[in-house]
Amino acid sequence: MATENKTPSTLIVALAFATVYIVWGSTYFFIQKALHGLPPFFLGAFRFIIAALLMLGWSLSQGEKVFSYKIAKPAIITGLLLLFVGNGVIIWVEQFLPSAMVAIMVSSAPLWFVLLDKPKWTENFSNKTTIIGLLIGFAGVILLFYEKIVATMSSLNSSRDLFAMALVVIGSMAWAGGSLYSKYNSVSNSATVNSTWQMFAAGVAFIPGIFLSGESKTLDLASVPADAWMATAYLVVFGSIAGFSAYVWLLKVQPATKVSTYAYVNPVVAVILGMFFAGESIIPLQISGLIIILGSVLLINLRHYRKPKPTVSRTY
Repeated sequence: MATENKTPSTLIVALAFATVYIVWGSTYFFIQKALHGLPPFFLGAFRFIIAALLMLGWSLSQGEKVFSYKIAKPAIITGLLLLFVGNGVIIWVEQFLPSAMVAIMVSSAPLWFVLLDKPKWTENFSNKTTIIGLLIGFAGVILLFYEKIVATMSSLNSSRDLFAMALVVIGSMAWAGGSLYSKYNSVSNSATVNSTWQMFAAGVAFIPGIFLSGESKTLDLASVPADAWMATAYLVVFGSIAGFSAYVWLLKVQPATKVSTYAYVNPVVAVILGMFFAGESIIPLQISGLIIILGSVLLINLRHYRKPKPTVSRTY
């Protein structure tokens, strides 16, 4: 998905947001599914290297300029921050923490976007609707998972779980920082080229962990259940290639605070998918959370919907 020096159509932007919102909302479930058969470092390396190879083939077939140090350098740095640290933390902690708790903590990302986006400080902090929308959205996510939070907090009695929660916060900061670095420093206008290098960098970075953690000694690929492989295939095709490419492209053409709303909408999608495909029930408190989250996204984007006031010219 390459960009040109023209404003993208509203339809393309809407489709990209829909991809990030819906696809990424389902990845928490599929990551846990994949972890039932594959260890975390192997999953990260396999997922991103396979996705990178597929995207490399596509980029070369389209005549894209891929092998350039100038293009690769910022993309590699971005990939390490986003996918190795940010996403890698999620993969690792979901061995111990419930996916709902992880989704809650990841939803702090939009707040980090505002705090770390220095070039936009004046614009963001002077816009009350953006700040209020971010805070309301975070509150809505907490309402959405309130019961699960209470149940999880009562069972968190080990230092390992507390360490895992701290890592999720660090991962959210790294994700926001990497996203902003990509927005302001990427050289190529091609989201596929940028994503290719980002995923290669992350995939290679996961490899040492396979050996240091002992996964290489215990992993038996022949015994991995089919469900785990299918979940991994979903993560490669939809989570990495479709979702991540759409995200990287959106960062180039949309305000970072607007793109960051994925972190509020993803838990909403996860709950809705749970209702339809896993038979989960939803209580009135969760419905309130859903409404509040969607309202916060509207509030955050309010200034983009307003028409500029016409300038009145005066003659004397």
